[in-house]
Amino acid sequence: MKKIGILAALCLTAIAIQAQVTTTTAYIYNDDAVSEEVKQYCDQFYPNVIRGTRQARGGDEESLGALMKTAAINAAKGIGAGYVTSFIDLGVTAVVNLMQRKQRIKAEWESTVQSENVYLTSISSISNLKDFYSIPSINGPLDPKGMRFNGIGCLRMEGNDTVFYISMHIDKSKINRIVEHSKFELVLDTLIISPFYSNLPNSSFDTAFSYEDRQNYCMSINIDITSSWMNQATMIQEDVELGHFSLYIPVRPKDMDSTGFVRYMRHGDEESPYPVNGSSFIVPRSYSGFRENNDEYHDLWGTGEYQISMELRESCTLTKKYKDEWRKNRRERRRQMGSNWNLIERGWQTVTAQQWDEITQSWVLTVLQAPADVLSTDLIDRLHLNPE
Repeated sequence: MKKIGILAALCLTAIAIQAQVTTTTAYIYNDDAVSEEVKQYCDQFYPNVIRGTRQARGGDEESLGALMKTAAINAAKGIGAGYVTSFIDLGVTAVVNLMQRKQRIKAEWESTVQSENVYLTSISSISNLKDFYSIPSINGPLDPKGMRFNGIGCLRMEGNDTVFYISMHIDKSKINRIVEHSKFELVLDTLIISPFYSNLPNSSFDTAFSYEDRQNYCMSINIDITSSWMNQATMIQEDVELGHFSLYIPVRPKDMDSTGFVRYMRHGDEESPYPVNGSSFIVPRSYSGFRENNDEYHDLWGTGEYQISMELRESCTLTKKYKDEWRKNRRERRRQMGSNWNLIERGWQTVTAQQWDEITQSWVLTVLQAPADVLSTDLIDRLHLNPE
C-alpha cells in the first residue's frame, strides 16, 4: 500500500512585514509497492536462480518467520508517510556594504546586480530517522526486499499558494537496474514553476522578476544520497556517497501559461522533457546478527539508514536594456535605500523546532529565519520554537 505524505502547513498570519514570507519543504516518498515490483521482475526473468537458492537454503527463511515479525517492530523508526524538512526565509542579500558607499561607478553597480542573479536554497533531511527498507533481511546487505524509498520532492508555498513544486520518483521502466546493478534512477513526473514567484532578484530592494530586466531564468537541482553502515567484517563505512542526481530546468516565456507558470505532468512512461541525470546505489544494510531461542546464531542485516541533501540554485542574466539604463536603476536604489535602511539593518534570528506528528507518523523539522524584531516571544512560544 502506498504511503502518501501529508504536509503540515505552518500559518504565520500574525506576521506583517514588507518582504514576502515563503516556505520551502523537502520530503521523501515511501511506497511498499517498490519491493513487490522488484520481486515480480525477479520472478519473471530469473525464476530458476530464485528456485535454486530456495532449495539450497532448505527453508531457513520460513523457520525465521516469527523472528522477522518481531524484527519488523524495530523498523518502525522512521516509518511513515515521509520525512519533512522545511524552513522559512525572507531573502537576504549581500549588497549592504556596497549601498553604504556614496560614490559608485558602473562596474560596481553591475557587480551588485549580477550578484542578485543567483539564489541558493540548501535543504538537509532528518538524518537519524531514515530507513530505506521496511524490514531487516537474512539474505544480505543489498537485499531489496522491503524497499520502500520511492523518490524525492520539493514544495514552495507563499501563503496558501503553491509557487514551486517538483516530484521525482523511481523510474519503474528501469527497475531491472535494482536487480542487476543494485542501482536506481529517478524520473521527473510533476513540475510547477514560475520565474515571477522565484527568489530572484536576490535583493533587499522591492524588485520583482521581470523579463524586461532579466532573462534566461533557470532552476538547477542537485541531490546527494549518503549512508553509513557496518559490514560483516565489522568494518565501518562512514558517510559514503551512494549517488548523485542533478536536474536542469530552463524556463522560457513561450513555455509559460497565461498565469506565468510552467506546468508539466508526466503521462505513463513517456520521456520527460526535463531528464534527471545520475543514479544511486540502493542503501547497504548494516550487519547485526541475532540469536534464536534455541541459542543458534544467524546473520541479520538491518533496515538501511541514509541521508539526503538537496540544493536548489536559481539563476538568470541581465538584459541589454537593463544594463543600458544602469544610471536610472542606481538612482532608484539610492532612493529605496533611504526609506528602507532600518529594514536592511535589522538583525536576523533563527528558531527551530522538531516534533513527532502522530497523524502522519513522521518527524517534522522546522527552521524559521526572519528579522529579530518580527519574532515576538509570544509567537515563538505558540509555534513551539526554540530561539538560537
